[in-house]
Amino acid sequence: MARRPASSKKTSAKGKPAKAKARAGSKPAKAAGRPAAAKSVAAKPAAAKSAAVKSGQWVYVFGGGKAQGRAGMKELLGGKGANLAEMANLGLPVPPGFTITTAVCTAYYANARKYPKDLEKQVDAGLSHIAKITGRKFGDPANPLLVSVRSGARASMPGMMDTVLNLGLNDETVEALAKQSGDRRFAYDSYRRFIQMYSNVVLDIEHHNFEDILEEHKSRANYTLDTDLTADDWIEVVKLYKSRVEEEQGTPFPQDPRDQLWGAIGAVFGSWMNARAITYRRLHSIPESWGTAVNVQAMVFGNMGDTSATGVAFTRNPSTGEKRLYGEFLINAQGEDVVAGIRTPQEITEAARKESGSDKPSMETAMPAAFKELTRIYGTLEKHYRDMQDMEFTVEQGKLWMLQTRNGKRTAKAALRIAVELANEKLITKDEAVARIEPASLDQLLHPTIDPKAERNVIATGLPASPGAASGEIVFSSDEAAELKAEGKKVILVRVETSPEDIHGMHAAEGILTTRGGMTSHAAVVARGMGKPCVSGAGSLRVDYNAQTLQAGNVVLKRGELVTIDGSTGQVLAGRVPMVEPELSGEFGTLMGWADKVRSLGVRANADTPADARVAVRFGAQGIGLCRTEHMFFDEARIQAVREMILSDTTDQRKKALAKILPMQRGDFVELFEIMQGMPVTIRLLDPPLHEFLPHTEEDIAEVAAAMGVDPKKLGHRAKELAEFNPMLGFRGCRIAIAYPEVAEMQARAIFEAAVEAGKRTGKPVVPEVMVPLIATKAELDIVKARIDAMAAEVQKESGSKLNYQVGTMIELPRAALMADEIAQSAEFFSFGTNDLTQTTFGISRDDAASFLGIYTQRGILPGDPFVSIDQEGVGALVRIGVERGRKVRGKLKVGICGEHGGDPASVAFCHEVGLDYVSCSPFRVPIARLAAAQAALGKKAAGEA
Repeated sequence: MARRPASSKKTSAKGKPAKAKARAGSKPAKAAGRPAAAKSVAAKPAAAKSAAVKSGQWVYVFGGGKAQGRAGMKELLGGKGANLAEMANLGLPVPPGFTITTAVCTAYYANARKYPKDLEKQVDAGLSHIAKITGRKFGDPANPLLVSVRSGARASMPGMMDTVLNLGLNDETVEALAKQSGDRRFAYDSYRRFIQMYSNVVLDIEHHNFEDILEEHKSRANYTLDTDLTADDWIEVVKLYKSRVEEEQGTPFPQDPRDQLWGAIGAVFGSWMNARAITYRRLHSIPESWGTAVNVQAMVFGNMGDTSATGVAFTRNPSTGEKRLYGEFLINAQGEDVVAGIRTPQEITEAARKESGSDKPSMETAMPAAFKELTRIYGTLEKHYRDMQDMEFTVEQGKLWMLQTRNGKRTAKAALRIAVELANEKLITKDEAVARIEPASLDQLLHPTIDPKAERNVIATGLPASPGAASGEIVFSSDEAAELKAEGKKVILVRVETSPEDIHGMHAAEGILTTRGGMTSHAAVVARGMGKPCVSGAGSLRVDYNAQTLQAGNVVLKRGELVTIDGSTGQVLAGRVPMVEPELSGEFGTLMGWADKVRSLGVRANADTPADARVAVRFGAQGIGLCRTEHMFFDEARIQAVREMILSDTTDQRKKALAKILPMQRGDFVELFEIMQGMPVTIRLLDPPLHEFLPHTEEDIAEVAAAMGVDPKKLGHRAKELAEFNPMLGFRGCRIAIAYPEVAEMQARAIFEAAVEAGKRTGKPVVPEVMVPLIATKAELDIVKARIDAMAAEVQKESGSKLNYQVGTMIELPRAALMADEIAQSAEFFSFGTNDLTQTTFGISRDDAASFLGIYTQRGILPGDPFVSIDQEGVGALVRIGVERGRKVRGKLKVGICGEHGGDPASVAFCHEVGLDYVSCSPFRVPIARLAAAQAALGKKAAGEA
């Protein structure tokens, strides 16, 4: 008779089955059961999933040199399952197993956590497949088959979902394992590991229950390490563990291996919706609809003595990209020991051991035959997958087994080097190299590192787990890290070791520091994926969560004090340390050169100062797409004259104030034109509401009044008159130029005089693009343009130099986009100001949206923040209309965008699709935009070829 499935039980907030507490007179609940079939599969998966639903095949087997799946089936089998199948097909040593498809996960959630029809029968067939290859039978008390149950989503989500090892052990099979291995200590150590892991993952009993028991037992026996415990010790610990399980859940620990299996399968599917997995998917834009597969695989043991081991290896260094085997292993250990950081891992290669100074033998020395096999396999896999691989392996009594391979996560620096070197090795093409780099990841390369001249007050040294450097306030909890980040503070998350539950705090922190863990620990892997600096394994540090202190020898740092970490050297430094800008050359320059040859979309920078312009040029900008002239007004030496201009009652007073500003503006523009060396520069006339420049204190008003020679009270009254209820939609943009034409005339004169002077200095033609903001009608543009043209004529006459310039407009109102055909009759170029266009289209102020936008995105009302990535359906539709209608009137109309969307890869792809000429973004995002533009072109090319 089919038992009630674990999946139908009440579920806790973590997505695991809730603890079942025995009540007086009630029948104890079973820990797990077999599946109740769903009446129908209501899910609507796509592509391979859809075919799987139609075929009714829910389970795919692998092992024995062949598999039903292959690497290209990640959508259905998940990344782990697809790659296990591929390795099996390649004839590599893979423990046999089977994969329950992602289509089951989709059906599971679509049908109130019930499984599809025939799943149980197919799982039984999968177990028979493993039994045939291994010669062991699942649940057999004399010759038991033990299995692992692991998740496997389409996209790698390290540590986010649940795993159970050693499944199938019970009070009978543990004795069989002891007899077959000849090692009772190993058998009962494996059993206690299984009880602890299964109880936490499936029964939702916290780890500390078991850790406390183990520590108490070791204390009584006067043991220091787990390896000190004898077989009798582990037998006693197992009894205590089982007693704690019954005490916590009201029922004994499940002894039926089939109940264990279905409990673990349900827990893995349940973990797809746990809090940490949901957070990870949100941070990495992984759709919930993808689901996870479940991989059931014959166990191989790395904890069977000194001829056994387990480890993680990369075919290239994931931090630097260097081409050599990189990783760690532990002798006489299971996989969780490596990533947990409980024991200090050993180096795989002898060269790495010498570099680290470790006194423990490398795998190359301790297990030469297994090392030789690993080296052969790593070469096979990298050549086959044409990418750097992240591999997990186990050595069982001298024999190497491959448990997983996947494209390894890497830092941006490593990604660039690997892509370029793979292209140079002819394993991939240059276009493939360009397509492989995540544009947003370049952000890791474009930020400061510690100044080599800076004094370093090093208080500890750990492992350089993820490169880069960061300073911030010390915090000891992920919740506090997230809270302080929301307040605009920069923090360093300090933990003994991180766990998947820390994902939100790691994302919020500037960097991560742990006292335990190796280069492949949870903190290291996740930090590298996020592009966060990380120092792990700083064992000389002592963290006291209760006292909220971090101690290094005699140095004690408290919560809130500043600390700096250098993820490139592993150093931990007291206080804030000066940083320097990165040098971009080598592989970065090579790959960006390849990208520039592919892309058709231009990339400019939003730059208001000479410093911005220099950074933009260094990062490969092809001009300035937005120079906001008002940003030049806030300088302390200028603000006084600007206030005089705004508060003037008469045109003469305004002109007098503007005369003070003119030489300052002209000087700014001369320097910008010189830096850009003939590249286009788009200068926007004064745009923001005037109240932003006004004095607010009586002292400031009195100072301006004295300079103007007017009564302070009268000036204060004038300032109140200029106050607005909704200044974003008030007296700003072209409205200022229409009401006070002398302002636009001054700015136009400054631009044109600077163009003449810069042209003479550089010998290169300067073609300024004068942009009129906030146009809603052609009539507005015509009025302002007439003033600009008149000023150009005056400057030409005075200087005797011919001016080449363009006058265009910023499309930031829905009406302007809709009337683009009319406006294009006068405008020589369009630049979509997508920041304001998003505000005016949605009716949302981006300054005030934080209070509700998060709710909107969490509930799926909006797919994401429209101020981060352009709303293609709404705002994007207005951009399309503006481009199409504008070019109907002016065929060669130059069109770009200058909102911060210009540095968002998805928005750049949209701009390419719509046919824009260029995007403009902040200087530090220029490389991101260049790469995204190249990938958009490659994507369009691939779509055309298909």
